[in-house]
Amino acid sequence: MNRGTARIVFTLLMYGGVLIFLLPYVLERSRFAPFLMLSGAIIAVVCGLLRCYFTENDE
Repeated sequence: MNRGTARIVFTLLMYGGVLIFLLPYVLERSRFAPFLMLSGAIIAVVCGLLRCYFTENDE
């Protein structure tokens, strides 16, 4: 996987994590809210950091 592809994949996964984080507000269910918010935040942060790591020397 080259750097351009990695950037696109990690960007999509990062935004997917944000959507998972915001999902409890849309569903209005409190039963799974802590799990969804925690997992969404972890996915967004990890994929954001990986995106920065893999694309730091791009020009």
